[in-house]
Amino acid sequence: MTTTVKAMRTRSVRTRGGLSLRLDVRASAVVVGLLLAALGASIVLIGTGDFPIGAGDVLKTLLGDGEAGQEFIVRELRLPRVLVGLLVGAALGLGGALFQTVSRNPLGSPDVLGLGQGATAGALVMIVLFSGSAAAVTVGALAGGLATGFAIYLLAWKRGVHGYRLVLVGVGVSAIVTAVNGYLITKADLVDAARAVVWMTGSLSGRDWTQVWPLLGLSAVLVPLVLGNARALRMMEMGDDVSYALGVRVERVRLLLMVAAVLLTASATAAAGPVGFVALTAPQLARRLTRSPGPNLVPSLCMGATLLIVADWASQRAFGADQLPVGVVTGILGGVYLLWLLVMERRAGRI
Repeated sequence: MTTTVKAMRTRSVRTRGGLSLRLDVRASAVVVGLLLAALGASIVLIGTGDFPIGAGDVLKTLLGDGEAGQEFIVRELRLPRVLVGLLVGAALGLGGALFQTVSRNPLGSPDVLGLGQGATAGALVMIVLFSGSAAAVTVGALAGGLATGFAIYLLAWKRGVHGYRLVLVGVGVSAIVTAVNGYLITKADLVDAARAVVWMTGSLSGRDWTQVWPLLGLSAVLVPLVLGNARALRMMEMGDDVSYALGVRVERVRLLLMVAAVLLTASATAAAGPVGFVALTAPQLARRLTRSPGPNLVPSLCMGATLLIVADWASQRAFGADQLPVGVVTGILGGVYLLWLLVMERRAGRI
C-alpha cells in the first residue's frame, strides 16, 4: 500500500538527452500554489496604501500601460517594498530549511541559533558607534551574521557538528549577543538609539531599489548553489556514515551550506531588520503541506516569501490606521507557532 501511494505521488520525467528526473506531484502542486498565492498577495499589497489602486490597474501599470501617477506610485514606491519582502521571505525560508536539516532539529532555525541577533549586533555597531549610513549598516549586519555563525560552528565542533549540540550552543550564543545588543542601545545617544530601535523591530517601510539589487544579486548566487547540493543534503539526513559510504563529503557540504544559510539570513536581516520566526515556521509549514521527507528547499523558499508578504499586508490592513512593522506580526504569529511546536515535540518524547 505504501509503495503504491509513493508511486502515485512520484512521476518520472525523461528529457530528450536521456536525463531522467523524479517529480513529486504533491510537492510540485504545493510550490505552484504558493507561487500563485505570493503573486496574488503581492498585487494586492502593491495596490494597498493611502492611494489605493485596483488589482487590474496594478497589472496594467506593471505591464507599462498605467497612468503617470500610478506609474510613480507602483514602480518607485510600492514595487521595491514588495520585492524586498519576497526576497527576504524567500531567503529566511531557505536559510531556515538548511539549518533545520543540518541540525536535524525543528528548532534549529536562525531565530533560535542567534544568527539574526548576530546580524543585529553588527548593524547596531554601525549605527551606535559610527552613525553609519544605510550601506554601512548593511555591511555591519552581514559581518555580524558571519561572525556569529563562525563562532557557533567552532563552539559546536566535536568530530563534526551535530543536532542538539548546535542548537544548544546557538541558544547560548544568542543570549550573549542579545545582552551585547542591549548594552549597545544603552550607550547610544537619543537619536541613534531611536534609529536602532526602529531598525530592530523589522520593517519593510521605506525600502527602495537600493535594498532590492544587493539582495537579488546575492540570492542569484546562493539559491542555485544550495539547490545544487540538495541531493547531498538529502543523503546526509540518513547519517554521516551512510553519506560517506555514498561518496558525500559530509563536512565540506555541511560547512558550505551553513555558510550559505548564514549569508541568506544576514542579507535578509540587513535588508529588512530582524524579522522573526519566518525562518522557523516556513520550513515546518512547507513540510506539512508537501507531506514529503527531506529538506523541502523549494517549498520552504516559496512558503517564506508568501508568509512575509501576507504578514506585511496584515500589518497594513488588520489594525486600521495603526500600521505595525511586519516584524511585530511575524513575531506574534511565530511565537504562538513555537509554543505549539514545543508542545508537539514534548508529546512525541523528543524533548
